[in-house]
Amino acid sequence: MDTTSLADKVAIITGASSGIGAATARLLAAEGCRVMLTARSQAKIEALADELGTAACAFTADLTDPATGPRLAECALGMFGRIDILLANAGIYIPGEFTEGHPDDYATLIDTNVTGVMRCIHAVLPAMRDQHSGDILITSSISGHVDIHWEPVYSASKHAVESLAHTLRRQLLGDNIRVGTVAPGMVANELWGITEEAAIARHVAEHTALRSVDVARAIVFMLTQPPHITIRDLVMVPQRQDL
Repeated sequence: MDTTSLADKVAIITGASSGIGAATARLLAAEGCRVMLTARSQAKIEALADELGTAACAFTADLTDPATGPRLAECALGMFGRIDILLANAGIYIPGEFTEGHPDDYATLIDTNVTGVMRCIHAVLPAMRDQHSGDILITSSISGHVDIHWEPVYSASKHAVESLAHTLRRQLLGDNIRVGTVAPGMVANELWGITEEAAIARHVAEHTALRSVDVARAIVFMLTQPPHITIRDLVMVPQRQDL
């Protein structure tokens, strides 16, 4: 089947300092994309931008700041003249008993995982509509499809972005803009506090977790589908995850 080339496309990746975001940046750069890396950790995204060379630039930002979305779009358009891809990937994770957490922490999670996603999408849409093309992908979670009781607020945030993606996709049917989500199960990376390569390898060998690059490959698969195909939801879990 024919695939769509990503060469010379411009991608904004939020949460690009580690995990799925960093892995996707590396794969998109290898595909010929120009990537804007966004995260709160200036040192990490600048190191990744140096690694990727002229294909990448770093933009330090916090998605809880209402100005971040417009500044991202303005910077990408100023540097590259267009925005072809938004990977809304930044997110935070809080598990545990609801009554044992703090409402302020939950509010920060929602502001990052939902409101920050919404603001970034809102900021890039005018350029995509002017181009009459674009891809918006949101990093969701299996907990956006299954109510997971040990992470109630995180699960609520991912249900919210699933609903946002599904409804927004229908609003944009006439604009040649694709909207989808990638929803992984357990991923052995920094979000879950797994950073040692030996621990990652053990989880993968036991079929209890995915690697970040596994999810990144799924994202590239979604983006390289022919223009008439939208993969609305791609759900992927490790073989032994009982969900």
